Amino acid sequence: MERLYKILLVCILINFTQIAFAQNQGFSLQQCIDYGIENNPNLKNSKTSIVSSQARVRETLASGLPQIGASSDLSSNLIIPTTFLPAQVFGGPAGEYVGVKFGTRYVGRASLNVDQMIFNGSYFVGLKASQVYTELSRQDLVRTKTDLVVAIKKAYYSVLVNKERLALVDKNYERLDSLLSQTKTMFNNGFSEKIDVSRVQVQFNNIVNLKRTTQLGMEISLNLLKFQMGYPMNQSIELSDKLDDIRLQALDDDFTKNFTYLNRIEYRLLDINSQLVKLDIRNTNSQYLPKLDFYGNYGASYGSSDYNQFVKFGSNWKSFGLIGIRANLPIFDGFRKSNQIQQKRIQLEQLENNKTLLKNQIDMEQLQNQLAFKTNLETLKSQKDNLDLADEVYKVSVIKYQHGIGSNIEVINADASLKEAQTNYYAALYDALISSVDLEKSFGKILDK
Repeated sequence: MERLYKILLVCILINFTQIAFAQNQGFSLQQCIDYGIENNPNLKNSKTSIVSSQARVRETLASGLPQIGASSDLSSNLIIPTTFLPAQVFGGPAGEYVGVKFGTRYVGRASLNVDQMIFNGSYFVGLKASQVYTELSRQDLVRTKTDLVVAIKKAYYSVLVNKERLALVDKNYERLDSLLSQTKTMFNNGFSEKIDVSRVQVQFNNIVNLKRTTQLGMEISLNLLKFQMGYPMNQSIELSDKLDDIRLQALDDDFTKNFTYLNRIEYRLLDINSQLVKLDIRNTNSQYLPKLDFYGNYGASYGSSDYNQFVKFGSNWKSFGLIGIRANLPIFDGFRKSNQIQQKRIQLEQLENNKTLLKNQIDMEQLQNQLAFKTNLETLKSQKDNLDLADEVYKVSVIKYQHGIGSNIEVINADASLKEAQTNYYAALYDALISSVDLEKSFGKILDK
């Protein structure tokens, strides 16, 4: 017991150390995914469903094993029943009856019962169905894991984008604060007008509000990430990945080749459900077959009107026993099973139609996601070029203004264009990242590391 306690303590310390290390170093995307797989409540439920389905297999298997039971009965006949027999049996006149009490005051019985199934078609089909049901639970776990990874990736990318946006807003804040200070100095020295100070002040107030909004978005995206991971909401979390570490590359043939519909978890689940319906049809058909069971019973009984003799449990107890085979052959059930089979065949046909519908949906998703990803990459490149250009224009306008050959309005307009270019760039970057996740999911590659 002490050794087990030490092992558990070591495991807890190792786990705590790993979490503490991740917190100090920051979580990478893969670490967030791994943490979510271990701690997300939905995924925990899916894992327990597999354990439950495995127990269901063992439960089905148990019904084909010998069923053994014991029973005992000790009773006291307060009033022994009276049986009426013809009086002639005892030498009396014909037509009259004499009441006779058969039995003893105290009666005891103990027996052991054994039942063993010899043949039952439903049992073998049910055993196969329970195994398929376990596979269904495993695939349902994959679906839950897939949805979780998608959610964590999108939340992680959202945090990274908001984090970089916030850093950029801070730079803009410092830049406008410096510009406001310079403009006020120029106004005090008579080199600019009051309206110039007011224009910069408006821009500065806007960046203050934008900073507040961006900080709120950062907190919301962080909380969403922690929620998806199953991470404590009241604990801080740091991320180690950077946007510069992410490489968004154009699609190549290797990404799309060798795809089959079975790569998609939704299709696999439909396929397993079809197998279950087919087994259900087999099970109903098997109910037309006879059932054969072996049974046996062995025990002992005793009766006495003397309580002291009764409770001695001596050799007066008399044994009994029997064995037998029980057959049950269904003959006519009012076409109940026939109608059940018809319903299940319709259900199977509907599942096949759903497969066709899902195939078409997958094809559409893949085409749309490929187009969206390609378009978002092109938009991202265009917005990056536009951002670089807007930054250059702003720098030139500031230099001209500082040397007295540019206007304050020119600087304000350049600043507005720069902030718009920044907003458009990060929106395009976020769209490209999200579309890359959707593309991976549509080709069933979301769990590929």
